[in-house]
Amino acid sequence: MITSILAQSIWQPESASTVAPTVDWLFYFILYLSTFFVVLIAGLMVYFAIRFRRKDPNDMPEGMTHSTALELTWTVIPTIILMFIFVVGFRGYLDMVQPPSGAYEITVNAQKWSWSFEYPNGAVSSELHVPANTPVILTLTSKDVIHSLYVPAFRTKKDAVPGRYNKTWFQSVVPDDRFEPSVTIGEGDDAQTFNDVAVYDIYCAEYCGTQHSKMLTHVVVHKPEDFVKWVKDAGNRLKGLSPVEMGRELFKQNGCVNCHSTDGTPGTCPTLKDVYGHAVQFSNGVPPIDKADENYIRESIVDPNARIVRGYSPGAMSSFANLPPEQIDALV
Repeated sequence: MITSILAQSIWQPESASTVAPTVDWLFYFILYLSTFFVVLIAGLMVYFAIRFRRKDPNDMPEGMTHSTALELTWTVIPTIILMFIFVVGFRGYLDMVQPPSGAYEITVNAQKWSWSFEYPNGAVSSELHVPANTPVILTLTSKDVIHSLYVPAFRTKKDAVPGRYNKTWFQSVVPDDRFEPSVTIGEGDDAQTFNDVAVYDIYCAEYCGTQHSKMLTHVVVHKPEDFVKWVKDAGNRLKGLSPVEMGRELFKQNGCVNCHSTDGTPGTCPTLKDVYGHAVQFSNGVPPIDKADENYIRESIVDPNARIVRGYSPGAMSSFANLPPEQIDALV
């Protein structure tokens, strides 16, 4: 019991997927094996230093003898152990890269510095929502630089690379008592509350820029029947909203809030407070404008490098020209 508690709190996070037990077993096997040999070798070194210490200045060491049996022993045994580790690790790797048929598919888009998850019905969310105890395939890509989606509790990590698609899969294993009656994610206007879910952390495990450490989100695991309802509601979330309400939702959904503040706080990208209707200075040889209007804002969304606001660097923002026209209008 004590070992289990230590394992969950010190060496490994919670185990919440089908592949996690195999990863953990191999991790602890290597850890305990390494500990055994460290103690054995260090202990023999100390013993030999004491047992065969030079007791007299005139002591002379005896001639060294060759032992074929000893050399075979310390060659064959480690080789067998390493081959065993390879076989167990390779079998676990094959399980992790071969998704079962009929898995639920979700597209993952990464960009500096946010995650976006798209579902088969067109729903999009900034958290990864999945059904419990169901295999899920993630197809990952990136809009700018290399990112890496890492879910410690699932022992899952996969790179999102610009211009290509990577795939990974997992199946959550969530006991009934792990589901929480109510969980709130985010703060202030961005807060969302989910009922009867289990929540796990997602990190970016590849250094991707100045806000790499803040590129955080969550896996929200629903019970299967609740997930069906959630994804249906999420697919209809933008329907019936006014342009302002839709724009506010898209601003959060597309990760704009991670780089652009709305209260004047400086960040990686210019604050949006008091931009509209005010003068803007640029640093890339473009003449300033006296009054930022809808056309300037739209250009900044679809071609963010056309005019670089003074004090900021090009390339910090990806283009959102792929958004549907009505969504761009709502953001403007």
